[in-house]
Amino acid sequence: MTSTQLHDRPPRARLAEVATTVPGPTWHALLEADPDAMPTQSPQWLAAVCASGEWEDASRLYRAADGRTALLPLVARTRRPGWAQALASPPVAWGYGGLLCDGAVTADLVAAVLDDVTATHPLRLHVRPNPLHAEAWREALRGRGGLSVRDGCAHVLDLTGGFETVWSQRFKQMTRTQVRRAERMGVEVETDTGGRLVGVLDQLLASSTDRWAEHQHEPRALARWRRTRRDPVSKLRTIADALGEACRVSVAWYDGRPAAAILVLRGRNAHYTRGAMDEELAGRTQANRLLHKVAIEEACAAGCSAYHMGETGGSEGLAQFKSRFGAVAHPYPELWLERLPLHGADQGLRGAVKRVIGFRDV
Repeated sequence: MTSTQLHDRPPRARLAEVATTVPGPTWHALLEADPDAMPTQSPQWLAAVCASGEWEDASRLYRAADGRTALLPLVARTRRPGWAQALASPPVAWGYGGLLCDGAVTADLVAAVLDDVTATHPLRLHVRPNPLHAEAWREALRGRGGLSVRDGCAHVLDLTGGFETVWSQRFKQMTRTQVRRAERMGVEVETDTGGRLVGVLDQLLASSTDRWAEHQHEPRALARWRRTRRDPVSKLRTIADALGEACRVSVAWYDGRPAAAILVLRGRNAHYTRGAMDEELAGRTQANRLLHKVAIEEACAAGCSAYHMGETGGSEGLAQFKSRFGAVAHPYPELWLERLPLHGADQGLRGAVKRVIGFRDV
């Protein structure tokens, strides 16, 4: 490392203790103490990730010298020798991870945690942090070599002030009009927390995959294969079983038919993580708007302070849809620390395939 790199590196918090066993009460206390905590940082979510047997718990608990307690929910690939170990917080397509803390998540704390984890010399480390902590992670990465960073962008709706404030001051007038139209048309929203509606969501995801493939100029077979790898119905059922009441599948019904469905995780905050629709029926009834209005209202009633609307990337359509509920874009760094440039090679291969098939990211 050059002297310039050393000069550029941010300060490190002093860690008084590092533990690889996290007591359940400590984990739950941190979920309650951190105002930005997400459901995908819970032990129940980690159990869902590990249910397939491909990953195992490798979480690390930190006590800083200044009194803060922090937790990095972390999983490790099973059946890997130490020199080939892959760590993730969390794995790709499993939401957001990063630090939980009973104090501020600051750059010096993040930098110290990254130093600790990378000192275990994994072959690969992937972290997709809470977008609300983006600045701390971005600053902690300054001057650090051997990493790849993907610029992510997620939209988050501030729920402070309660639903009446969100409805009247953050929802756009057009969105309020569309919600009222759906209500007048008789669209009915049904929410289940026992997994009963997972099949309906999966069916809509399957049909939406074909539609997205057409829009993106992607072969239908390839799109279906990617979906079944990313979100097989078994994964959705595992999440429902592991999270129980915190996993909420809502379906908007019109004339006995499912027009749209969403999966919202709820804890200290709420996280809309999957959604799909019957394009013609949802477009005609504005079912999607009503689904989110109901989910946001319920999140406010449950005391959540934020409604995460998930990854937006560079999609102008998604950004516009989310912003009409008052959600604000939060750019954040998604990072890979690697001893071999696997992520760069993978991204290069994906880019080449997209160019060959004429893929359009919409």
